[in-house]
Amino acid sequence: MAWRRSGGHGFSRSDRVAEQIKRELAELIRFHLKDQRIAGKLSLVTVSGVEVTPDYAHAKVFYTSLAAPDDQHAIDEGLRRSAGFLRRELARRVRLHHIPELHFVFDPSVEEGARMTQLIDQAVESDRRHENE
Repeated sequence: MAWRRSGGHGFSRSDRVAEQIKRELAELIRFHLKDQRIAGKLSLVTVSGVEVTPDYAHAKVFYTSLAAPDDQHAIDEGLRRSAGFLRRELARRVRLHHIPELHFVFDPSVEEGARMTQLIDQAVESDRRHENE
């Protein structure tokens, strides 16, 4: 299955569709999901990208989360359970002949960025300590 990731800068139809799906899902997740098991954690979820197959049958929805690592599994399961609802809502908002099946994938880039920042801060602090010795 070929996937195309939306970068937000493309002009192809699939890029525009992926970007529209991304915008709509971001709003739906933030304001319209009512699953009490994860409702409090959804404000910490950001849709970071969408990849659609050329036939628009499937869409990978990449998301990041600032929630505690212990909550990540609950968020992942909640999004997977909500995929049908989100797909139906997308059908009302997006003009496509076929609304893709949604596959949620955690995007660790925010966590990785925070980890890299922490490592840089530690290296800078270590350099300062060595200079002062």
